[in-house]
Amino acid sequence: MTVNSSRFGELEVPSDAVLDFPDGMIGVGGTRFALLSREENGAFKWLQETAQEDLALPVTDPFQFFPDYEVVLSDEEAARIGITDPSQADVLVVVRADEDPGQVSANLLAPILVSAGVGHQVLNEATWAPLREPLLSGGRQEVAAG
Repeated sequence: MTVNSSRFGELEVPSDAVLDFPDGMIGVGGTRFALLSREENGAFKWLQETAQEDLALPVTDPFQFFPDYEVVLSDEEAARIGITDPSQADVLVVVRADEDPGQVSANLLAPILVSAGVGHQVLNEATWAPLREPLLSGGRQEVAAG
């Protein structure tokens, strides 16, 4: 499949790298994305929307940065997306760079679950799942009472 990207140019993408998102992505839309890897073993990948060349989201495997991270879903949500066994899905999170290049964060609140070529962005019901967790913190940030 050929995918045009304003960020990466024209790319030939293998069909197994194309993911369908039947419910789209929260806040950005898009229903079909190619999962691109700029470096074979790199920590970061890109979800490039196949029909919108300006829509690409950096993503990563959260467990590389947050070993204790967990995704908690209600039984209803798991049934809705068809993933009832955690081993059935790969987990990705969207990465965001702030204006300060040293401030890169991961959206642990709305992870992306991928199984059999289908992706679902879900709301994590874990007690610790912030919208913007500093990526290089390596774990939960404790807030000191003052």
